[in-house]
Amino acid sequence: MEKRQWQQKGAGHRQRLRERFLASGLDAFSAAEVLELLLSFGTPRKDCKEPARELLKAFKSFAAVLDATPHELSRVSGVGEKNSFALQFVKAVADRYLQERLHGKSYLKSSHDVINYLRHSLQGRRIECFTAIFLDASLGIIDAEVIAEGTITVNTVYPREIMQRAITRHAAALLVAHNHPSGSLTPSAPDISLTRQLYLLCTMMQIRLLDHIIIGDGYFSFADNGIMAEISDWAAAITSGFAVSGEP
Repeated sequence: MEKRQWQQKGAGHRQRLRERFLASGLDAFSAAEVLELLLSFGTPRKDCKEPARELLKAFKSFAAVLDATPHELSRVSGVGEKNSFALQFVKAVADRYLQERLHGKSYLKSSHDVINYLRHSLQGRRIECFTAIFLDASLGIIDAEVIAEGTITVNTVYPREIMQRAITRHAAALLVAHNHPSGSLTPSAPDISLTRQLYLLCTMMQIRLLDHIIIGDGYFSFADNGIMAEISDWAAAITSGFAVSGEP
């Protein structure tokens, strides 16, 4: 009897949370309450208030909880396999939603949506991930794809593979992005070297490389900070030298 009364009380609390969301949206919720509802999707008959608080205590923020691995989540008291699945599934659904919202949109009119997608999919990742976004001749977004995971260098990303994917999608332009798990927004020497090689290949294939974006504690745009212009000048000098050397 006592257990049945507790379950009825818990169900009433979750129903009030759902009604509050329908009335006022997510802004009316604390991070702990959002997590509590998400956890309840995995274990609907379990009180998830304390595990939600423990998750925030362990990971410090709502975003960090969603970025945590199942193994890391399992270390938190009260969080089981079903709870972990609910969190991971919701994060994956959000990733797909943001990615598919980009399809068919003009990059110039939707650059904010692109940044939102990249920050959601890359920020907080424990390893470096390299993503390419492919665009048509009018800069409409065709697709987005994670190209590589791990330390980002020319030796791990392979610019020719990006070219192959761009050609398969009939892309006329692309932009690339990767994250810095440290949070730093400063481009490294390998970041710049990779961008140079990729820009040179794009030029030869008549594909425009619009930007390279770094996601960390915020974001850094090579284009906005003049680096793409510098690389463009460098590539022009290189290709000009090829043309001169090729003259009879």
